[in-house]
Amino acid sequence: MLFALENDQEFLDLQVEMVRLQNSIRETNRRLLIIFEGRDAAGKGSTIMRFVRFLNPRYYRIVALSKPTEQESEQWFFQRYIKELPNPGEIVFFDRSWYNRAVVEPVMGFCTQRQYKFFLEQVVLLERMLKEDGLYIIKFWFSIDEGEQAKRIDERKTNPLKQWKLSTVDALAQAKWDEYTHYKEEMFKRTSTTDNPWLVIEGNDRDKACLESMRYVVNKMKYEQKGETGQRLEPDPAIVQQQPAFKLPHIRFDNIDLPS
Repeated sequence: MLFALENDQEFLDLQVEMVRLQNSIRETNRRLLIIFEGRDAAGKGSTIMRFVRFLNPRYYRIVALSKPTEQESEQWFFQRYIKELPNPGEIVFFDRSWYNRAVVEPVMGFCTQRQYKFFLEQVVLLERMLKEDGLYIIKFWFSIDEGEQAKRIDERKTNPLKQWKLSTVDALAQAKWDEYTHYKEEMFKRTSTTDNPWLVIEGNDRDKACLESMRYVVNKMKYEQKGETGQRLEPDPAIVQQQPAFKLPHIRFDNIDLPS
């Protein structure tokens, strides 16, 4: 069950840490974006719901965009995501993100190879600009094995409370497992930077995935009364694994001749 952890002291302590983090972000006008990616049925949505269980709904948003409209398809790819970025004092949770173009779209044939390659070049520059503008970005990839995915997709077919989650993409997820793996690994290699690395969450155990990803967030951020619950804040390295990251070259704009 989604809230099976509610009576677990470890979960409740981490919720207190999350509430204190949210208060600090609101009071200091910081902006935090947490991206949740992963294969179909990896547990992204359910983990987000646990993250926000006790947060003040005035100061967070969950963004789960549907497929682009005809007008959006003609716009700059990132445009519809940019308008959803957090405002000062706000946390935004992306349930899937612009990284659809790194994995789902090329696997399913929803974009051209040219569009895919442009995305890989642009996204690291975009994220660097956002970071330099003061936006905190955390990128999670929830990882499950092939058998666990098959079990969860079957559950969606039979559980009337979860059937709304089924899609044509779900139906092909198992058949295209190896293609997803290829594009996922390319995404890590091309878009995991020292400023914005990918964090892979071992997700076969939903409860552990939730607790350790939450632990990573509160451990990463600064806020008052941090750690006063006495709960461990260092994430378990067996569950949370940072991908190898590369450093982007620094551009010195003061060395560029600009027209007067």
